[in-house]
Amino acid sequence: MLRFSPVAFVFLCLFTSQLMLIDALVANDAVLEMTRFYIGTYNSPTSHGIYRSELDPATGQLAEPVLAVEAVNSSFLAIHPSKKFLYAVSESGDGSVGAYAIDQGSGDLKLLNQQPSGGAGACHLVVDESGAHVLVANYYVGNASVLRLSADGRLGPQTGFVQHRSVIGSNGRKKNPLAHAIHLDAVNRFAFVCDAGVDKVFIYRYDAVEGTLTPNDPPAGIVAADAAPRHFAWHPDGQHAYVINESELSLTLFDYTPETGELTAVQTISTVPDGVNRKGYSTAEVVVHPSGKFVYGSNRGHDTIAGFRIDPVSRRLTAIGQFAGGTIKVPRNFNIDPSGNFALVEGRESDNIVVFRIDAQTGEFQATGHSISIGQPACVKFFVR
Repeated sequence: MLRFSPVAFVFLCLFTSQLMLIDALVANDAVLEMTRFYIGTYNSPTSHGIYRSELDPATGQLAEPVLAVEAVNSSFLAIHPSKKFLYAVSESGDGSVGAYAIDQGSGDLKLLNQQPSGGAGACHLVVDESGAHVLVANYYVGNASVLRLSADGRLGPQTGFVQHRSVIGSNGRKKNPLAHAIHLDAVNRFAFVCDAGVDKVFIYRYDAVEGTLTPNDPPAGIVAADAAPRHFAWHPDGQHAYVINESELSLTLFDYTPETGELTAVQTISTVPDGVNRKGYSTAEVVVHPSGKFVYGSNRGHDTIAGFRIDPVSRRLTAIGQFAGGTIKVPRNFNIDPSGNFALVEGRESDNIVVFRIDAQTGEFQATGHSISIGQPACVKFFVR
């Protein structure tokens, strides 16, 4: 057993305290590192592809956006689990997906290759948790496809495909499928496709090895007629999901059964206040706060972000307010930074991204005064190492 003199013991304690202080400072610096994010855009005179920027996690200030790579109408982005690659849809022509290598220093992107997405109007995509496949929703043709990924990040051939069918609506008119988003559960077992044309969230069994999609039983979660389910977000508990309905201007809460993939609608709540003239308005994105305490949805036309408190037991929603009004026009996508402190809200027709601090207790947005200008922003995707 080592023995120290009283003086040596004091010096040892001081030295240990200094090391602990240094460790704390290093850890604090790590927490305060700038947070990189990527911005997908539609092409315009002031936007030419995928941009990168950074968020100051202490103040909410944003760095001026820098063009990471030229691309055509890269409206939605997804990042590989390895953080080495980024994938983007292109809504032009017959639809395609681009694979990009991420420069780990600068954050710039390098095109690796492109592959057909499976149909016109490629509008949303995800990478599965194993990093083996990209899953894509193709809006105009109402289908979803799976593309294999190679070890070097390149897109390979299509391995899976499902086509939705037209239906006859309650008014006797034909309704064509419009696949608007695709998501996976936490264990890569089921895939969910929001179809705004036929008012269903289709459920598929996903084979993560083969990259195939097979209709599930039950085959879909159902929303109200003509609600037009658009985007989908999980609650952190993995047993509840929220779907934003484009035409109805509402959010639907689904209970989820992980064993069977079943989605059961239990609540639908408006994203705009009572009495609002809804003509010409629509919703776009839904985002659950990392804490699981709040969920938000974007209103286009009304040009606000609707906020809701999530009940800690039932996960049901209570409205807490309308935020961001007067700062953006046509908020399509928005996102919350990994810390949960800030919301980045983009205005597609106001050509800007505005930052709001989120009150951890109430969920309300508070103005920070920080924003950046960027043409036709369509997606904000955080890069988290």
